[in-house]
Amino acid sequence: MRISTQSFYERSMTAIGAQQGNLLRVQQQLGAGSKILAPSDDPLGATRSLSVSQSIALGEQYTATRAQARQTLTMEENALQSVTSVLQNIKGLLVQAGNGTLTDADRATIATTLQSNLDQLHGLANTDDGNGQFLFAGFKSSSAPFVKQADGSILYAGDQGKRLMQVDVSRQMSGTDDGRSIFQTVQGGAGYVSSSGPGNTGSGVFGSTTVTNSADPNYGKEWVITFSSPTSYTADTVPPLFPAPAPAIYSTGSPITLGGLQIAISGAPAAGDTFNVATAKNAGTNIFATISDVIKALNTNTVGGGPEAQAKALNALSTANRKITNAHDNVLTVRSSVGSRLNELDALAATGDNRTLTDKSYLSDLQDLNYATAIAEFYQRQTALQASQQTFVKIQQISLFNYL
Repeated sequence: MRISTQSFYERSMTAIGAQQGNLLRVQQQLGAGSKILAPSDDPLGATRSLSVSQSIALGEQYTATRAQARQTLTMEENALQSVTSVLQNIKGLLVQAGNGTLTDADRATIATTLQSNLDQLHGLANTDDGNGQFLFAGFKSSSAPFVKQADGSILYAGDQGKRLMQVDVSRQMSGTDDGRSIFQTVQGGAGYVSSSGPGNTGSGVFGSTTVTNSADPNYGKEWVITFSSPTSYTADTVPPLFPAPAPAIYSTGSPITLGGLQIAISGAPAAGDTFNVATAKNAGTNIFATISDVIKALNTNTVGGGPEAQAKALNALSTANRKITNAHDNVLTVRSSVGSRLNELDALAATGDNRTLTDKSYLSDLQDLNYATAIAEFYQRQTALQASQQTFVKIQQISLFNYL
């Protein structure tokens, strides 16, 4: 079989070119550190690598979102911790103000301190994140949520929107809480709030309200105790019961039963005096209004007003103390929710890190080059190429003209 010189050259160059291409491919793999340089190298592996890479990128986005959520929740926790301290101070001042030996000047001093605490609480309610975004404003985060009015009252100007953040594949989490749920809300199990009527003229002072029978059919209703005379009263609900309850005899300090509740009233109520026993939700939940009301009560002179004025002051303090306690419990509940979310973020972070580690390990198995095998292949193909080149040089010198 004869092989022409042209065919010999063509076949030799094709073989050498193929070996050079194979060697170049191994060099590129070594340079990139990957065994898949193009989807055609391993179509199934390339598809799986793309899917795993997308999963890793998505996990990194969740990690960034969790970091942002942790930052805002930590700021909220710090703010609520300060709010808790302020409310504890206020409760202590209310107990101090109930001391019967205090003068009007002493009460005025306590009122001034309470005003300072109210201003501090207002500032905490308008806490921002350092970038002009208010934590407790809901969706209206660009403006202060609690605005002081001309009459000194503080109203909520935000909304109840929750800024949800996608912190994991199937988990959305609120990064903050709205101001209404913190400063103008009480828990469902909050204690009953008792108060005296604004027009009372007697010296009746109510005590604490206790639950005696939560299964009573009238339990959970709002009650009004009306004195028709200093020695008789009628306890009725709002709206009134039918038929109307019969009048009862009043004895100072004796418990009065109200649909599963008990309250004791001492002193000498006057005819027409009223006392209200309402659920915490119906008694008013605005913590700022509660503090303002007790400040007004403490700034009212009582020393010269006799037992009637003293009774009004004590009743106002008791009402405020109950409302502040309910508000304090609500803040603690929100803080507990914040702490739970922070703990959940830690758990999600650990799960996400493990998932990312697994994905990267799998991606490494799909893509990463086995350097020992690749280097051995590199030298093998290099040697083969050199042998082919040297063989071509030797064979192309075989000619009859060399022997003439």
